[in-house]
Amino acid sequence: MGSYATITYDTDYDAKVATVTLDRPECLNAFDRTMCHEIADAWRRVKDDAKINAAVLRASGDRAFSVGLDVTKDYGQPADVWNHEDPGELLSAKWQKLWKPVICAVHGMCTAGAFYFVNEADIVICSDDATFFDSHVSAGMVSALEPVGMMRRIGLGQTLRMCLTGNDERVSARTALDIGLVTEVVPRGELWERAFELASVVAAKPSAATQGTVRAIWESLDRPYRAAMDQGLIYTRLGNPIGMAETGGRPPRVENPRIR
Repeated sequence: MGSYATITYDTDYDAKVATVTLDRPECLNAFDRTMCHEIADAWRRVKDDAKINAAVLRASGDRAFSVGLDVTKDYGQPADVWNHEDPGELLSAKWQKLWKPVICAVHGMCTAGAFYFVNEADIVICSDDATFFDSHVSAGMVSALEPVGMMRRIGLGQTLRMCLTGNDERVSARTALDIGLVTEVVPRGELWERAFELASVVAAKPSAATQGTVRAIWESLDRPYRAAMDQGLIYTRLGNPIGMAETGGRPPRVENPRIR
């Protein structure tokens, strides 16, 4: 277990899975500058640990996954406004150049800056008590950063509706599944187990293959179609020989696959 003040970090080397848990339940897992830097450090640990192939991101407490930035305290931006930083740069696994798959498990409230976590996870699941909303405009604040990632998951129309209705309309777990914000809904008591199960399934694959897949897909979002195809071809040339050597060059047998 890592020695952090706002998160916990655990590893299961048999499963090749790391688990990062937001651990400020007393303030609904709102992030402050300390948490941002600790999350960034955790992502770097996952990235650098050759015995870890995937990670789970989850949160402690009963009421919320996260309510975003802790507005009860000063985040500590520099005096020069042009030197202000986006907390998302620290919270995002992708900003830390982590291409190992991240499975995000959401329960309770997920709002505002919490979408930094959801937007850039590779697989997002939630419990049946999860609710998603964007509180920015209700507090008189512009919602300008989180929607960029949100649109990639749920499209322009759903993003605008969530951002403009603020606290007055919440997306249920079932609706989140319908619009593609999450890929699976499970009973609350099964959330952490299911997230770990998914991570273990992914982590059992050759990491050269899963990391190359994650990187190729995410980087394609920032490129025109043909440029993305050309870049993806390069990644197959890099990752395939390593990953296929690990499997002996043969696809594994499929026995009793889970039907989603």
